[in-house]
Amino acid sequence: MEKKKVVILGGGTGLSFLLKGLKMYPLDITAIVSVCDDGSSTGRLREEFNTPAVGDIRKVIVALSETEPLVEELLHYRFKTSSDLNGHAVGNLLLTAMANITGNMSDGIESLGKVLNLKGKVVPLTEDNVTLVGTMEDGSIVEGEHHITQCEKKIVSVSYKEKPVVTDEALRAIRDADSIILSMGSLFTSIIPNLICEEIIEEIDKSKADITYVCNIMTQPGETDDFTVSDHIKLLNSYLGKKKISKVIVNNDELDKEIVKKYETLEEKDQVIFDREELEKMNVKIIEDDLIKYENQVIRHNTLKLAFYIFSELIKD
Repeated sequence: MEKKKVVILGGGTGLSFLLKGLKMYPLDITAIVSVCDDGSSTGRLREEFNTPAVGDIRKVIVALSETEPLVEELLHYRFKTSSDLNGHAVGNLLLTAMANITGNMSDGIESLGKVLNLKGKVVPLTEDNVTLVGTMEDGSIVEGEHHITQCEKKIVSVSYKEKPVVTDEALRAIRDADSIILSMGSLFTSIIPNLICEEIIEEIDKSKADITYVCNIMTQPGETDDFTVSDHIKLLNSYLGKKKISKVIVNNDELDKEIVKKYETLEEKDQVIFDREELEKMNVKIIEDDLIKYENQVIRHNTLKLAFYIFSELIKD
């Protein structure tokens, strides 16, 4: 039987966590990664080599790889030194080198992916060195993803400083998809950067695939303060075209109160409220379960459960 084609749009930690579970299932996976990160090692490499952001790509490649744990540790390893190498992740350097050798980031990812035995394809949204621009509630403009996330003002919208050229691989993957997934993660700096490209929206609208959103468990300061599940969907729908989110995967269990208290105090994050009645009014199919997993006092999604529900929906269709 031919594998179902799943396209997941996102960036950073959320996308990589989702892929760890999905790669366990017989699916044809393509991860489209937003490449606007400009902090730390990634930012320095972007400036020096004029490449797309490699940090989120590294995380996604590691998540999809079938290699020894030591190799994963190697790719994420950051140098601690007084030289220019300080803070650089080995995987970021490898991706940058491979992009230089092959001539572009897409071919570099494919070549490195063969070495790491990836259980899916990793595609950058664009090959361009793009700058994300945030418009804040007070009307001020902040340039660069790192500066946007560090800014204490509330984000109203995001756009690109320069119009990116979307990769053919990303457009082709959406065109052929059986299912399109918007992963959990930062809405304004990981998910929406994929949706502010006209070509992406046009392909989504023409695609036969429906759209599923894996909702965040916690709110994000300056981005989704006091957001309910339906608020997340309404915001994402405002960036989508004719085709809107038709399914949402949502956690329906209460979190450990002590851990939540730490999040509220240290990170100003709260649990996203599951507003079932409002979702039912929106005619969104609700896929719900206890999706919580705790790792060293950190709240995570249970990636195996998420993957099971995504795969189950595909089998039904």
